[in-house]
Amino acid sequence: MTMKSNKKIKSGFYFQTTVLALLLSACSLDIEETDSLITKGPSDVFNGVENPAAAIDGMYGTLSGQFGSQEELFAISEVTTDILVVPTRGTDWGDNGVWRTLHAHTWGPTHRDVVNVWNNKNGLVLRATEVIDPLSQATSEQIAHAKFIRAYCMWVIMDCYGQVPFRNPTDGPDVIPTVMSRSEAYQMVVKDLEDAIEGLPASDPTAANKFRAVKAAARFLLARVKLNSIVYNGQYGAEDLQSVIDLVDEIEAEGYALEEDYFSIFVGPDFNNTEVIWAVPADVGSKMWNALHYNQAHSGNAGGGWNGFATLAEFYDTFEGPSETNAIGSGQEERRGYTHTLATTNADNEGFGYGFQLGQMYGWRDGQAVALTTRTGQPLAFTKEMPGLIGNNEVHGMRLLKYSPANGSFTSGTVIFRYADAHLMRAEAMMRLGNNGDALNEVNELRAMRENTPALATLTEQDMLEERGRELYMEYIRRTDMIRFGVFKNAWEFKEAGDGHTDLLPIPSSALLSNPNLVQNPGY
Repeated sequence: MTMKSNKKIKSGFYFQTTVLALLLSACSLDIEETDSLITKGPSDVFNGVENPAAAIDGMYGTLSGQFGSQEELFAISEVTTDILVVPTRGTDWGDNGVWRTLHAHTWGPTHRDVVNVWNNKNGLVLRATEVIDPLSQATSEQIAHAKFIRAYCMWVIMDCYGQVPFRNPTDGPDVIPTVMSRSEAYQMVVKDLEDAIEGLPASDPTAANKFRAVKAAARFLLARVKLNSIVYNGQYGAEDLQSVIDLVDEIEAEGYALEEDYFSIFVGPDFNNTEVIWAVPADVGSKMWNALHYNQAHSGNAGGGWNGFATLAEFYDTFEGPSETNAIGSGQEERRGYTHTLATTNADNEGFGYGFQLGQMYGWRDGQAVALTTRTGQPLAFTKEMPGLIGNNEVHGMRLLKYSPANGSFTSGTVIFRYADAHLMRAEAMMRLGNNGDALNEVNELRAMRENTPALATLTEQDMLEERGRELYMEYIRRTDMIRFGVFKNAWEFKEAGDGHTDLLPIPSSALLSNPNLVQNPGY
């Protein structure tokens, strides 16, 4: 282990009691003085965060960096589901099986993304707790931001792993973190968010900069947590579901609303539309170029794409529109997007469409539209079907662009919370309370905002899950949704049915070694 400081290091997610434990955890860390995990002061005792404002800036910046990755929480939330797959193409995207095991649900306690989500989110929980501690003398607004960040990260840990380690900053170096159960963590998350609602700045749906939490962001997360209470507490209470409805009503009363022109909602970095509640200034390049072919270059990215991520035929077929084409103007619903044709490719879009990219791809070269080819000179025509997780070539699988290079090759601004999700959460809460008529009206109100999306005649749980998939794909929520609806264990393309143990991720091996209060989740 290489350090740039000899000061005492504390960790909220694991505590290394001996050099042996450090070696067993197989980690190599470079710790900078800027890390808030480094205790300030002349002793081993926590003396407070010297600059809470800078610490808050740092935590938001850390979250932004994590959201900017195609790995970490994005991989756990989307690649594990029926929406995204990262097939191996020859030797490309083999990566020792890290992507295939996510899709097939065969991960283990040393998987890269399983470990990184655990470490990263637990680290932020401690950093936030340090700011909240009275010794830091933070302002009420700074504490509210810290409680929002802590609640978000603790929710991720609770949702993914079911156990949440926790330590107070003033605990001595010999104190091993306690471990909260899901229900205990749920209560703490709820309390943090209730406090955050009181202390965060007032909401402004028309603000261009939505990179900091406001009251609506805390209300949104609290509604999400309450909607998943059946997972965390084992049952729904009518009061929890009514709370979801009330919280969304309050968000709506603040001025947030559904927006038309679906894909324009995601064009940053200025999100001055009434849909976006919270975003981060993260680069969205990894959400674009991970799917696009090497020869799909852009004036701002001559290197082209990375030819990895694809989407599944089963998911494509849940959208309205023709089955075997997604060419622009072919009658598909708005949220499915479109691929450009030779006639519609121009200098402004450079051949890049939105949503599902299926069939022949075109580009803009030397002042004219051209049909693109693979590296071997064959037509670059993405197929709907794939042979499996292995054995794929350059064109197998549709590509999915929620953020498109048509808006710039490496634009910044990733949407995390938006009103359409809140709107559908309210509809689901109504449905689960038995108010199917009101729930159906809510869903159809959203569908009426999306072109070529006719009203539903009835509403079942399957309809609700599919509607959330169509509206919210690639927005960090599909895994959580599928677990709440009880289908995460089901079979889908290239994944066999399971026994349900993968609803929880394994506790990383290094964490078990360093904290004996943790217990490995069943099935691992």
